[in-house]
Amino acid sequence: MTRTIDARATLSYTGSIVKLLSASMAVPLVVALIYGEDALAFAASMTVAVAIGAGLERLDDEPELGPRDALAVVSLAWLTAAVVGAIPYVIAGYGTPSALAHPVNALFESMSGFTTTGATATAEISFEQHSHAVLMWRQLTQWLGGMGIIVLMIAILPQLAVNGAQLMESEAPGPGLQKLTPRIVETARALWLIYLGFTVAMIAVLALLGLTGYAPEMDLYNAFAHGFSTLPTGGFSPEAESIGAFSPVVQWAFVPFMVIAGVNFALFWYVLRDDPREMFENTEFRIYLGLVTAFAAVLAVGLFYGGAPATDIGGITEGVPENALRQAVFQVASLMNSTGFATADFAEWDTQTQFLLLFAMFIGGSAGSTGGGIKVIRWLILLKTLRRELYTTANPDVVRPVRLGGEVVDEDVIRGILVFTLLYFLVFALSAVFIELDTARIGERLTGTEALAASLATIGNIGPGLGPLGPFGSYEFLPNTTKLLMIGLMWIGRLEIVPVLALFVAGVDEQ
Repeated sequence: MTRTIDARATLSYTGSIVKLLSASMAVPLVVALIYGEDALAFAASMTVAVAIGAGLERLDDEPELGPRDALAVVSLAWLTAAVVGAIPYVIAGYGTPSALAHPVNALFESMSGFTTTGATATAEISFEQHSHAVLMWRQLTQWLGGMGIIVLMIAILPQLAVNGAQLMESEAPGPGLQKLTPRIVETARALWLIYLGFTVAMIAVLALLGLTGYAPEMDLYNAFAHGFSTLPTGGFSPEAESIGAFSPVVQWAFVPFMVIAGVNFALFWYVLRDDPREMFENTEFRIYLGLVTAFAAVLAVGLFYGGAPATDIGGITEGVPENALRQAVFQVASLMNSTGFATADFAEWDTQTQFLLLFAMFIGGSAGSTGGGIKVIRWLILLKTLRRELYTTANPDVVRPVRLGGEVVDEDVIRGILVFTLLYFLVFALSAVFIELDTARIGERLTGTEALAASLATIGNIGPGLGPLGPFGSYEFLPNTTKLLMIGLMWIGRLEIVPVLALFVAGVDEQ
């Protein structure tokens, strides 16, 4: 028979998630009270969010989820989180010239935050234009979405643990999801504690640099704000010049944490369990570090010999080894795992360096990390599958499995990766065509390369594109139709396409 989605159970679970998510608004509310800004806006937003969550939760007292229901909960929870997260922007911006007061811009900013994309729909990022509380909310949405909203809720809400395995598999459908402990709740808590630990460590490092005088511009507010956006590979910054607003010492301090954010967090669990061999023997981890190193080295050479303008936000690049190396390492670490921070306007760099960065964006971070993109492990398996097919074509009588790290990769996993990659490139290409045509319709023509970069920046949850959508640009000028498309791209990109599209497939026959 055909199994349909249980709407009441799905909405009830979503309500529980929204109700708990509303509690996170207490952080910007405290900031608002400290600075005397927008406290009423966040108090009202919390009230609305609690009302929505409680109303949905009451639809079913004892919800039970099937496989399709789990897909629906995950997809709907992320969409609802973005809608609820947009409420403070609209309320705080009411009666002001803020671009975020527009519902489409607010939804774009909220979806960009929760999916850790880091693209912005406001051209003015400043404390004169937006309050400390609003800018902190932008940062916090990234942190909440980084390790996964569903994973966080499973770790906190006991009632979600019953269907925890299904929900986590639906939220992180790609290869690399590991059950680290016998109970899924303990796995969720372990991942979030590791994530929290690295976040606290980064905040402490940044705050210490500020207190010791190495980075006087890095105050406690900025330390928390950037700690909330680095480990989730988010890329939002309350500074208009992103990390280019800080000293070289601070820029170097960001690099190891951005690299860590692109590593499978399960590997850190093994390190904590006194089994570091799991990390250093992991094929994806070694390839990931090798790619970051190789890309950074090639880019540093290009920048040293004139791949960027003579003057930049980071200072003189050409012929200055430290500057070229710093900007190369920073941008590769930032863009390969989809963080999206910037120390220089790479939209002004030459074509060769831009294409190198685009190539790094396509690769992505590791499976099980907070990074976006296609992921290193998928590329590894795709290349090994291609090699296998070429070999078996020449030797048709030979059966040759695909192996990774000495283990045979299941054919179902290979098929899933092939389907995902095909869908990724198909949606990416069609969206780029739409973006170019739609922007031309209102006279804001983007080049083909800029449209491709914009599509990749949103579906890959990367953030900055090229041209006017570069690291110091904004998506505000785009038509609402394009922004709505990009909201959808960020949504399906964060959930890796398949869970969302599976909802539109006809019901599955059950025996």
